[in-house]
Amino acid sequence: MQNSALPATSATAATPTHCPYCALQCGMNLTPAPGGGVELTERTDFPVNRGALCGKGRTAPALLSSAVRLTSPLVRSADGVLEPAGWPEALDRIADGLTRAREDHGPDACGVFGGGGLTNEKAYALGKFARVVLGTSQIDYNGRFCMSSAAAAGVRAFGLDRGLPFPLEDIPRTGCVILVGSNLAETMPPALRFVTELKENGGTLIVIDPRRTRTAEQADLHLAPRPGTDLALALGLLHLVVAEGRTDEAYIQDRTAGWEDARAAAMAHWPEYVERITGVSVPRLREAVRMFCEPESAMVLTARGPEQQAKGTDTVGAWINLCLATGRPGRPYSGYGCLTGQGNGQGGREHGQKADQLPGYRKLTDPAARRHVAEVWGVDPDSLPGPGRSAYELLDALGTDVRALLVMGSNPVVSAPRAAHIEERLRSLDLLVVADVVLSETAQLADVVLPVTQWAEESGTTTSLEGRVLLRRRAVTPPEEVRSDLYVLHELAARLGVEKGFPTDPEEVFEELRRASAGGHADYSGITYRRLAEENGVFWPCPAGEAAPVPVPVVSGGPATVSPGEPTPVPVAPGAPAPVASGMSAPVASGEPATGSPGVLPVSPVEPHPGTPRLFLDRFATQDGRARFVPVSHRPIAEEPDAEYPVLLTTGRVVTQYQSGAQTRRVAELNAAAPGPFVEMHPRLAERLGAADGDAVAVVSRRGRAVAPARVTASIRPDTVFMPFHWPGEGRANTLTNPALDPTSRMPEFKACAVRVERVE
Repeated sequence: MQNSALPATSATAATPTHCPYCALQCGMNLTPAPGGGVELTERTDFPVNRGALCGKGRTAPALLSSAVRLTSPLVRSADGVLEPAGWPEALDRIADGLTRAREDHGPDACGVFGGGGLTNEKAYALGKFARVVLGTSQIDYNGRFCMSSAAAAGVRAFGLDRGLPFPLEDIPRTGCVILVGSNLAETMPPALRFVTELKENGGTLIVIDPRRTRTAEQADLHLAPRPGTDLALALGLLHLVVAEGRTDEAYIQDRTAGWEDARAAAMAHWPEYVERITGVSVPRLREAVRMFCEPESAMVLTARGPEQQAKGTDTVGAWINLCLATGRPGRPYSGYGCLTGQGNGQGGREHGQKADQLPGYRKLTDPAARRHVAEVWGVDPDSLPGPGRSAYELLDALGTDVRALLVMGSNPVVSAPRAAHIEERLRSLDLLVVADVVLSETAQLADVVLPVTQWAEESGTTTSLEGRVLLRRRAVTPPEEVRSDLYVLHELAARLGVEKGFPTDPEEVFEELRRASAGGHADYSGITYRRLAEENGVFWPCPAGEAAPVPVPVVSGGPATVSPGEPTPVPVAPGAPAPVASGMSAPVASGEPATGSPGVLPVSPVEPHPGTPRLFLDRFATQDGRARFVPVSHRPIAEEPDAEYPVLLTTGRVVTQYQSGAQTRRVAELNAAAPGPFVEMHPRLAERLGAADGDAVAVVSRRGRAVAPARVTASIRPDTVFMPFHWPGEGRANTLTNPALDPTSRMPEFKACAVRVERVE
């Protein structure tokens, strides 16, 4: 079967698909070009980008060239050289190595490390392969380094994690947005238009970032706290909300629990104390509170800044507390959301490649979840291993407890914290296998490298930061010796004794994923490839089966407006049962949320579930339907500056590179715009060092040393330096970063560590 539910397209027709990079998953069309290759054209019908693309998306077809990507398997020879090999030889060698590791050291000697760029089908199959074929608990993925703290905080507060509980198109309609630790202008350029429209509509933007980024330049108010103090800042704002009488007491009473303890914790963070911790003045704190509280609607959106900390879960929890205290979550154009980073960072953690989860966002420790998934997989629930190590802990155990590792779609040599140490651990393995599109720095260390298909060469689904499940469609034929990740798992499973259960067709895998996710928080059971193609994506949860009678809201005598291409709006009348899984709100499609006194116009009782663009309108996904305040308090970063290491390092991205740079560094246009790393520093620090713009400087932490040119600018705090993390070699920023872990999310502290800076003669 090959995408049998999809309408056929001609060899010359444009194929609608999505960008391979960030979680916006911008729409684009691909058309075969005369003489080979593809031409990329605008796809204006997709509401997130409306045809606009950043430089990365626009140049994505360059990676389809055989000149920059892997085109045959590579196997390390006896003299240590990676040499071309056939697929049978490469797969046999992998199977033999995995078998030896299991026989000699037990199933947990085999590890699996996935990626947030894998499609839902691949992530699902990878988790199933680890638990059913290898029998190992040692599986996690690089999405742990992305938004795991926000996910943990969301589950703790709302009972559910979905990056944005509302569509991006709600942002221009709110009154105020607080953007915490996000540089949208460089990390997700097409999304900046939502902020522009917000301001055009009279709304305000507050940006919280230690640097005056391109995004901060758009702000009505920019707060530049010391790195690692976002938690104290949120608590200080909540203190002022309480002190100024700006809490929404009716909302707190009706829709939340735990307020008294959270309130007491916040009141211990008085404004002057918070100013000393963060460096943000009391008047600016008060101005932020005024701007956030005065409009009827407001949002807080977090990104990696507050999340990539050893207290990231509590930090995000403090921002959620601020939203709850002011009555924002679950109301129109309001609430808390997280800007997911990787292309399938959302879906990648919903369906089983995370150490503690099963498909449908089920908990691996839940007996009912184990029974349900085991039944779909045709195995004994007791045969499924328990939760394993988190991403950094798994990488740190390589060569000791874990002797063989399969890596799919990740480059930890560049992206992991304390990267030099992780590189050593990878080198110590008995067997390292990397399946990737390009010969990444991690693949260069491998015993076997497998060339796999990429975005335009395969069909599959991803889930955007909005929770919108999308269909990528195959537009071109891959090189002759390139295979899909699903083929790799199918062949390895067969060699390891599991002949069935690992199909190579993505739609067949998705059909099984639908069954496995049914009844879970991330319920995809009502979603099909055909629906995704016809409806331009479907928001989860979307359960299968006959829906309740489909209502149409009537507001002020007429139906609510609906944006083109969106599902029919179906708010539920007061007292009516919500036609969604327990703990969710009634589904409301994109467009105006119903207000006033909605009525319903019943239509066909057999309409499929329309999906759920907006969550929590009626209840939260907790047992009693109430959101939870969680009391949190400020604590220092894991590694404060001292006399030996007196400066703070923070890390991030630049507009023309992406993540570890394994793909974007191979695109000439992108590389020309950002050819290498740099150290951004304030003129005062540069003067103390005697360094001018462009001079080589060394940044030294307790874990290593990185060298890059200085970039002198007044847009950063004098006590802080910034390095982008896209490059390997001597300018590798993650050589320096601290692997101190959040106790709940197990997120490493990428965003703040103590360093010293030296001029290199």
